Amino acid sequence: MNDLLQRKNKARKVHQKLKTLYPQAECELIFSNPFEVLVATVLSAQCTDKKVNTVTPALFKAYPSPFEMANADVKDVEGIIKSLGLYKNKAKSIISASKDMVEKYSANVPETMDELVGLAGVGRKTANCVLVNAFGKPGIMVDTHCIRLSNRLGLSLQSNPEKIEKELKEIFSKRVWGKLSHRIILHGRRVCHARNPECGSCTLKKLCVYYFENK
Repeated sequence: MNDLLQRKNKARKVHQKLKTLYPQAECELIFSNPFEVLVATVLSAQCTDKKVNTVTPALFKAYPSPFEMANADVKDVEGIIKSLGLYKNKAKSIISASKDMVEKYSANVPETMDELVGLAGVGRKTANCVLVNAFGKPGIMVDTHCIRLSNRLGLSLQSNPEKIEKELKEIFSKRVWGKLSHRIILHGRRVCHARNPECGSCTLKKLCVYYFENK
């Protein structure tokens, strides 16, 4: 069996176990439309979804669409999201991205990867999050949890998010990409922590390179 077939076989087993653990896995950010998905995802960088959810109700009440956000005063936006890390940069990013949407897409959120990453402050992780959660399109969200688990499980030895995304797309069925992302993220949050992972109770340990090398 060649390397790709071995990795695909392992990927199938990994996802089956994750599916059993997290059958209804979904995004934990609270949103009601594509614009809110995009903004909340930008705000979630180096911050918990729970924390983001505490500021977005007021933010979206004040700025319900790209048009209002594009015309916002950055200081006012900063005041609403000040409890989040990197709030100054995040305020600039969501205002700039909104201006791009107003100027290029009639104040709508674009629906393709190329268009999304063309927005100010939007990278592939945010774009994939929008594609998956707002539009129901296939995508793999490579955040810090996904990078860590992919490396530990031996699904990818890369450190670059874009390269990891490419390798994961090679070994997982396209129809599971979105759910897979949510399940990996949940497992990273609940079990496979960056420090002191709960390897002893992890149902993936028999498939995990990290477990065999370190435990």
